Amino acid sequence: MKGTALDYIIIIVYLIGVAAFGIISGGKQRSVKDYFAGSKSVPWWAVCFSIVAAETSTLTFISIPGLAYIANLNFLQVTVGYLLGRIVVAYLFLPAYDKGELKTAYTFLEKRFGGKTRSYASIVFLFTRTAADGVRLFATAIPLKLMLDINYPTAIIIIALVSFVYTYTGGMKGIIWVDVVQMFIYIGGAIIAGIFIFHLLPDGWTTVVNAAAPGNKFNILNIGFKNGLSGFFSQPYTLIGGLVGGAFLSMASHGTDQLIVQRLLSTRNLKDSQKAIIGSGVIVVLQFAIFLVLGVMLYAYYGIINAKSDEIFPMFIINVLPPGVTGIIIAGLFAAAMSTLAGSMSSLASSTVYDLYIPFFGKGINEEKKLKISRVFTIFWALMLIIAATFFMNTSGAVVELALSIASFTYGGLLGTFLLGVLNKRAKEKDALSGFTAGILTMIVVISLKLVAWTWFTLIGVIATLIIGTFLSRFNKRSING
Repeated sequence: MKGTALDYIIIIVYLIGVAAFGIISGGKQRSVKDYFAGSKSVPWWAVCFSIVAAETSTLTFISIPGLAYIANLNFLQVTVGYLLGRIVVAYLFLPAYDKGELKTAYTFLEKRFGGKTRSYASIVFLFTRTAADGVRLFATAIPLKLMLDINYPTAIIIIALVSFVYTYTGGMKGIIWVDVVQMFIYIGGAIIAGIFIFHLLPDGWTTVVNAAAPGNKFNILNIGFKNGLSGFFSQPYTLIGGLVGGAFLSMASHGTDQLIVQRLLSTRNLKDSQKAIIGSGVIVVLQFAIFLVLGVMLYAYYGIINAKSDEIFPMFIINVLPPGVTGIIIAGLFAAAMSTLAGSMSSLASSTVYDLYIPFFGKGINEEKKLKISRVFTIFWALMLIIAATFFMNTSGAVVELALSIASFTYGGLLGTFLLGVLNKRAKEKDALSGFTAGILTMIVVISLKLVAWTWFTLIGVIATLIIGTFLSRFNKRSING
C-alpha cells in the first residue's frame, strides 16, 4: 500500500506540527522540577486528557475494534473496572503521595520502607516499560513503512525522533499539551472512520443492527458461569473478571506506574490530581465504547472475512477511505503512539534520575547539572526504545503478545507492595522486598502455565505479595517479642 501525495502532506505536516507545538508549549526549563513535573502548574483537565492519551497506544486503536469485530462489547466491563480502580487511586494513593514532596511514584516506597525498595521498584519499572513500549513503537512503524515503502528500522527511527524532539526540549509540560491535542486527533479519526462506514452501508445504522443481531454483538454483560468455575476464571471478559481485573490493573498502572503518576504529580494540588485521574476514567469508558462500536460497524461492512482481527481496521483505512482521510487516520495512529512514547521517554528518564542516579551518584550536585543529566538520560532511553522496537521487529505475533503482557508479570507485585505500605503499618523493608519478589515469581508461574485469563493476573500478584509481606511482618514481630 502506498499513500497519495495528499496523505503524505497531511502526515508530514502533522509530525512537524506536533514537534513544534511540544517545543513551544513546554517553555524553558530551568530545573529538573520544570523538566519532569512542569513546575506543578498544569491544569487538571489537561492532565486528564494527557493520561487518556498516554494509556492509548496504536495497538489499542487497532485491536479494540478488532475485538468487537470477532466478539461483542463485553470489553466495556473491563473499562468500568478501570474507572473503579482510578477512584481507589484518587482516595487511597494520591493522599499518601501528597503528604511529601514526591519526585516519582517510587519515592513513596523509600519514605515508607527504605531506599532498596525504591530502587528495586524503579528498576522493575525501567525494564517492563522499555519492553512494552518497544512493542508499541514497532506497531506504529508498520503503517509508516507501508506508506513510504521504507524498512522498519527507518520507520521506527522517524517516529521515535519526532517524539524525542519535543520530549527533550519541552519536558513534561510540552508532553502533556501535545497529548491534549493528540487525544482529540485519534478519537476524531475513529469517529471519521465510523461516519464513512455509516454512509457506505445501504441502510446506515439499520444495517449495523441487523448484522450484529445474530451474533449478539451489542451484548455488554457476561456473567460467566456457563462453563463452571474453571470457565469463569479462564474467560477474560466476564462481569466479575472485568470489574475486578480492570480495577486492579488500573490501580497498578495509574497508582504505581511512573508513566501516569508523573503526570499526576504535575498538577497544582491533591484535589486537581484527583479530578484528573477520575475524569480520565470516565473518558476512557466513552473512548472504548467508540472503538468497540466501530468494530461492530466494520463487521456490518465486511461480514466474515479471512483476516486477523487486528488487520480489519487498518485494511479499511488503507483500502476504503479516500485520499486525505487516510492521512488523517494514519496521523491518528501516530497520535495514539507518540503520546505513549514521549511519556515513556520522560518517565524512564525521571525514574532513572530521581530513583537511581541522584541517590547513588548525584548527591550535592546543582540544578543545572541535574537538568543536563536528565536530558542525557532522555537521549539514552529514546535509544533503548528504538533498540527494543527493532528487536520485536523480527519476532512472531505470539511473542509480541507476550511482550504486551510483560507489565502483568510485575504490576501485581508492584501494586501489592504499595498496598502493603499503605495498609500494613508494621511491614518493614525486608517484608516488602520479599513480598514484591514473591508476587513477581507467582505471576511468572501463573502466566507461563496459563492458569487464568489475563484480567485476573494483577489481583493474583497483589494477593501473593500481601500474603507474604503480611506474614513476614507478623512473624518478625513475634520473633522480637519472643
